[in-house]
Amino acid sequence: MKSNQIFKLLMLALLALAGCEKANIDVDTTAVDGSAIGEVSGVWAKGSTQVIKGDIVIPEGKSLTIEEGVTVLMDTLAKPEIIVKGNLYALGTAENPVKFTVNEFYKTAQKKFGKLWGGILAGPTCEELVLDHAIIEYGGSTTSDASTSVKMGLYKAVAGENLPALWFANAKGRLVVQNSVFRNLQEDCTYIEGGKIIFANNVFYTTGVTGGEAMNFKSGCLADIAYNLVYSTNTNALKLSNTGDKTPQTYIIAYNNTLVNTGWRRPTAKGGSVWMESTVRADLYNNLFANTRFGVKRDPKKPEDARSAYSNNWYYGYDQATVNQFQPGGDIIGGKNDVIGTTAGANDPKFVNYPVNTAVSNADFNTAWDFHLQGNSPALGKGITNFTRHHAAGIVMKNGITYISPAPATFVGAYGTKI
Repeated sequence: MKSNQIFKLLMLALLALAGCEKANIDVDTTAVDGSAIGEVSGVWAKGSTQVIKGDIVIPEGKSLTIEEGVTVLMDTLAKPEIIVKGNLYALGTAENPVKFTVNEFYKTAQKKFGKLWGGILAGPTCEELVLDHAIIEYGGSTTSDASTSVKMGLYKAVAGENLPALWFANAKGRLVVQNSVFRNLQEDCTYIEGGKIIFANNVFYTTGVTGGEAMNFKSGCLADIAYNLVYSTNTNALKLSNTGDKTPQTYIIAYNNTLVNTGWRRPTAKGGSVWMESTVRADLYNNLFANTRFGVKRDPKKPEDARSAYSNNWYYGYDQATVNQFQPGGDIIGGKNDVIGTTAGANDPKFVNYPVNTAVSNADFNTAWDFHLQGNSPALGKGITNFTRHHAAGIVMKNGITYISPAPATFVGAYGTKI
C-alpha cells in the first residue's frame, strides 16, 4: 500500500508538471509560423514566417495585422495575389521590417525584375491599408483567367495584365505607405485610384521592364508625397492623373523627393520623371531631379489644373544632353525659384556617395550609395516650408494609430546632411 501510494503521488506530480509545461506553451508569445491559402484575418505574430501557397483574401469587414519582423513568403509556382477586401496593417520597424518576398534561391540576376508573385490588391471595400517599414519585392506577375483578381473584377479585371506591387481603389479609403522599400518588380510599384494618402520616406528601385511607374495616381486621390527616393524607374517616378470618374479631383502635394536617372529606360514614352495629365492638380516643391529624363512634363491635350503650383525644385545634369532636355518650354514645366542650370555639371547637389556619371540606363541599385547632401551642398537651405499639405493634422486609423505627413524641410530633396 505504501509503495502504491508513493507511485500514485509520483504520477500526480508528473501530470502536474506536464500541465505546467502545457500552460507555458499556451501563453508563449514567440512567433507562430504558418501557411495560408484562401481567407485570412487576425494577427500574424511578430517574427514569424507565413508561407503563402495560393491566393489569399482578407474578407470585407475583417482585418489582418502583420507584426514586425514577419516574413510573408510567396510560392513562386502559384504566384499568389493578396486580395484585400477588408483592412491590412503591415507594421514593421526599422530593425525588423515586414517582408513580402520569395525564397532566396529565386533572387537571381535573371529574376531581378520579379514577376514571381502577384501583388497586394485592395479593392473598393478596403477602408484602410498601411505599409510601415515594409519591403515589397519580386512581385508583379501577369494575370490569367484563373487569377482571383480577374474573377473578382479587381485591378483591370482582365487576363494578361502585369500587376502592380500595390493597388488601392477606394476614394473614401485611407492609405499610408511609409518607411518602405519597393524593388525588383516587373512594372508599376503602385497604382492608386483614390483615397486620403500619405507616401513618405520610401525607396523605389530596379523596377519596370517595358513600362512602370514608381507612384501612379488616378482620380480620387488626395495625397502628400514626401521624402521618397526614386532611382531609375523605367518610366515616370510620379505619374499624376485625374483619369477616371471618382470624386474628389486628384490633388497631389509632392515635396522633398529625390529622383535619380528616372525615365531613361523607356525613352519613347510620355513623361519621364513627373508626368501631369488629365486636369490633375499638383503642387511640387523642393524636389531634386538628378540626371532625370525631363523634369515635370504636361499632357498638352489635357493640361493640369491651372491652380497647380511649382517652386524651389532643383535640377542637375551630368552631360549637356541631359541638361538640354529638362529646360522649361513647351510641354516642360518650370516653376518659381526653380534652380535649372544650362550647362553640364551645373548645380551639382553633392551627394555624400553617388557617382553622378553613372549611366542613366543602369537599373541596378547599390545599397551603399548615400543620397544625403554634403555639408557644402548648394541645395541646402534652398527649400521652402510655407505651404499647406493635406494631412498635417493626420490620418486616423481604426487601430488607433494616427499617421501625419512629415513637415517640409529647407533643404532640397529627400535627405539633408547626415546627423
